Amino acid sequence: MLKLGRKRAERLEFGAFTLPILICVIAVFYYPFIMTIRYSLTKWNGISKHPKFVGFDNFQQIFMGDANFTNAAWFTVKYAILYIVLVNVLAILLALVLDMKLKSTNWLRAAFFIPYILSLVIVGFIWKFIFMQGFESLGESTGWGIFQLSWLGKPGLAFISVLLVSLWQSIGFYLVIYIAGLQSVPDDLKEAATVDGAGPVRRFFNITLPLLAPSITISVFMALTNSIKVFDVILSLTAGGPGGTTYSVAYDIYRDTFQNNLYGYGTAKALILFVAVLIITVIQLTIFKRREVEA
Repeated sequence: MLKLGRKRAERLEFGAFTLPILICVIAVFYYPFIMTIRYSLTKWNGISKHPKFVGFDNFQQIFMGDANFTNAAWFTVKYAILYIVLVNVLAILLALVLDMKLKSTNWLRAAFFIPYILSLVIVGFIWKFIFMQGFESLGESTGWGIFQLSWLGKPGLAFISVLLVSLWQSIGFYLVIYIAGLQSVPDDLKEAATVDGAGPVRRFFNITLPLLAPSITISVFMALTNSIKVFDVILSLTAGGPGGTTYSVAYDIYRDTFQNNLYGYGTAKALILFVAVLIITVIQLTIFKRREVEA
């Protein structure tokens, strides 16, 4: 009887602690997700009380006749590939330098991490001022042609500007992950490789890089999800210009939903983005986890 009473008390205690959390999760995530599926099948302006059910017409229009969504998807794919490669390569190189016993190591780590604390919206406005007015002043004083280019006025340069600003703001986050990974590499292995005659490059590719596999998995996962959902830096830096050439999928969803009042149509796009992110991240994590085991 005492054991049964204790079990009941433990169950009640467990339920008392978990029930509020379950309610919050359902209210914040599952219910909005179900409503997203519902509204994606409707034609709704966000105001009327009775959305018109249209079935899969929104999805058919997105995949068959929406040039803006196609261009935004292509922009997002290009941006994601370049961002993932560059941010991880640069973060690993910087981590190798900052993992050395330098006097200014702590100051340099802080300097690279501080931009990550700032919001990307604020960073976008800061760099917009730099590109438009700061570069103009530098061009007049130095005469260098690179400062006289229209960094936000030409499609190719605008894409590079968005990419560079994103890298500058976020590289400190990935740098911290890789520094933590490098510090977990045993010094005994490095010393043994040095005694065997392995040079710095060979030690890096044969010892350091394989042992960095968990850090690479986390960093690539974070870079992948963040790059596919890129929105705030575009909103503040280019606003999708020039001529809509820097529309990402997330910005295209925002424009259709909140600017054009196509809530049902925008919700359908948001659902497609969710499914795409889910599939890509599952595939990425599966592949990189297998490589971790092999390493």
